[in-house]
This record gives sequence, structure tokens and C-alpha cells, in this order.
Amino acid sequence: MATDILFNGPADAVTTICLAHGAGAAMDSAFMQAFAEGLAMRGFQVARFEFPYMVERRQTGIKKPPNRAPVLLEAWHAVITELGSENLIIGGKSMGGRMASLVADEAGVKGLICLGYPFHAPGKPPGPMRLDHLENLTTPTLICQGTRDTLGSTEDVAGYRLSPAIQLHWLEDGDHGLKPRVKSGRTEAHNWTEAMDTMADFANVLG
Repeated sequence: MATDILFNGPADAVTTICLAHGAGAAMDSAFMQAFAEGLAMRGFQVARFEFPYMVERRQTGIKKPPNRAPVLLEAWHAVITELGSENLIIGGKSMGGRMASLVADEAGVKGLICLGYPFHAPGKPPGPMRLDHLENLTTPTLICQGTRDTLGSTEDVAGYRLSPAIQLHWLEDGDHGLKPRVKSGRTEAHNWTEAMDTMADFANVLG
């Protein structure tokens, strides 16, 4: 599967962080662009790619739902093969991060970072492909999650059995895009910057 990869940051960086988009927005959305540029400024090479349905949407202008999981996972495997797993951290926003979590152990990557992990669909209990594998995950993992994320709030996640390899970092009053409400006294920029700093610390510890 041929996949176009967009890069930010120094090509000679020790670590490459590859981020996949969520279900609804492309790799150049404001969220994805901000995180790619922010992590590049912190010294990492950042790679981004699009799943086949999003490539088709870009080409035709017709919105279609995400591909089925096997196609999404195949795309991840193709990108990891192209980039090499040795100094690679994979992850992404919502669905992109969830799909990365399903291939991380098998691919032997250095780490996994999820931004707004979709632990469950809104108002529904977690399904097996969203939660079960997280109990035995061995890849060092960082999940940056908004405290009021409707797909996994602090109250929800407190009841889940998660692998000791998983580190959770909560963004105060953040929603699924990590955005807080005005009344919280925080801004989207505050939470995004805090998430980027946490991601950088996590990646640097991995070496």
C-alpha cells in the first residue's frame, strides 16, 4: 500500500513521532498541524499520513466513513515499515491513536502516544477492540485525555483495567479535542501546549 507521508522537524532527529488523524478530520486539520509543528519545535521529526478513506475524500470531495479496521491497520503497518520501527513512536488523535495501539506491540515500536483515546462510543460501554488489548499492552504508552472527554472521562477510565505500561495525563476540563470551557479559566492553547510538553518529556525518557 503506497502511502504519502508528510514530515515536519529535523530529518536527523533521534526520534520520529508518527501521528494519524481521527475519524472526521484530515492530517492537516488545525489540531494535527498544531501538534506536528509543536513537536517539531521540540526537536522531533513528526510524520503524518492519511488512511485510504481520507485520501479518497481529499481526491473526490465526497465524505465517506472510515475504512473497516483491517484496512486501517494495514495502513499503519505500511507506514511503520516505511519509517522503520527502531526509533519510532506511533499514535495520533482518537481513532488514529486507537488503531496505532492495536499494532504497537506487534510492530515493536519504541512507544505509543494517544491524544483523546476513544475508550467507548458516546453513551455506550467499551467494546473489545477499544479496551481489551489495553490491559496487556507492553509498549510504553502515553494517553493525553481531557477530563470531561465524552469518549472516556476521568470517571469512566477510573474503572478500567489498564496495563502498567500506560501512563495517563489528564488535561483539565478538556473535551475529546482537549479543549476546555471558557469558565474553566484555561484555553485550548493551554491544554495543547501542556500535551505537547508531556509528549516531549515522554519521548525523551524513552531515549
